[in-house]
Amino acid sequence: MLYYLAELINAKYSPPGFDVFKYLTFRASLAAITALLFAFFIGPRIVSILKKKQIGEAKKEDGPKFHWSKAGTPTMGGLIILCSILLAVLLWGDLSNIYVLLILFVTITLGTVGFIDDYLKTVKKYKNGLVAKYKLLGQILTGLVVGLIIYTSPYFDGINSITTIPFLKNYQFDFSVFYIPIVIFIITGTSNAVNLTDGLDGLATGTVGIVVFTLGIMAYVSGNIETAKYLNIIYLKGNGELIVYCTALLGAALGFLWYNSYPAQIFMGDTGSLALGGIVATLSILVKKEFLLPLLGGVFFAETISVLIQRYYFKYTRKKYGEGKRVFLMAPIHHHFEMKGIPEPKIVMRFYIIAILCAIMTLATFKIR
Repeated sequence: MLYYLAELINAKYSPPGFDVFKYLTFRASLAAITALLFAFFIGPRIVSILKKKQIGEAKKEDGPKFHWSKAGTPTMGGLIILCSILLAVLLWGDLSNIYVLLILFVTITLGTVGFIDDYLKTVKKYKNGLVAKYKLLGQILTGLVVGLIIYTSPYFDGINSITTIPFLKNYQFDFSVFYIPIVIFIITGTSNAVNLTDGLDGLATGTVGIVVFTLGIMAYVSGNIETAKYLNIIYLKGNGELIVYCTALLGAALGFLWYNSYPAQIFMGDTGSLALGGIVATLSILVKKEFLLPLLGGVFFAETISVLIQRYYFKYTRKKYGEGKRVFLMAPIHHHFEMKGIPEPKIVMRFYIIAILCAIMTLATFKIR
């Protein structure tokens, strides 16, 4: 809104300095600062309200016993992140941009699904929250809408179902008629992967911030015809506007980390994790880097694979030997390291380092082709 106001003032009066609002980097910086400051502002207020209403995390019987002391910690903190993002983007983003509209749609819809799940668990005291099939339905419908719009909209003619192939120059892969199912799979899978990662104080928040900032860089260079040509990647007109959203999320994540870092004063809950996972997935789809997501989101990928390995190996050994065996002391893998006696803050910091290394390797693929 302030972006449009600045544009109006500039068009009518041309005051000195107002041209700066045309620059994506300037508005991206303002979005990050706005989201950060707003998160600082509403953070303690939301924590206070949740404590007063006694809306806290339930004791997880299937989690590590030393996490039981965290029971009662306020949850639904994802509201801090999502509200901060939305405010910053509404103020500084171009709301006529189709990429921005799509990512805002995913933010709101999956944030709503997560909020309903948290509400049923913490307020209504339903043990498992939202029934799994309804949660999955919300993720699938979100992916379906995104896939349909990209596949059928004239705006995306010529690029609707193609994507970049890592390490290969002048080649793109066309998902063709499978594009919409692929979009649904990526959004649903990544949303759940971030949800699995959200098990230690600050882990999901920080890693998502690193991943989204990297995707913001990709969006910026993909939306600039000169840099896209130089890097020999698909030029995506208007895609650069996503950097305003990405820096807003980064600012919101940093603001939330102030309260979510160890020992956490508040957890993001499914309100945050489901939405953030969907956001990461959708951004990778919008910048045409779907094949790079397992590398860029290496932490999320490893967490998910560890759960799958644990589950299916246990079933296999129980069927073959009559007794289930485990590969990890506990899954997801961050709990395995906890069970080995590594302090929680050290695990989180090491996962941050891995996420940064994955981000660097992902950006390197732009030239290693």
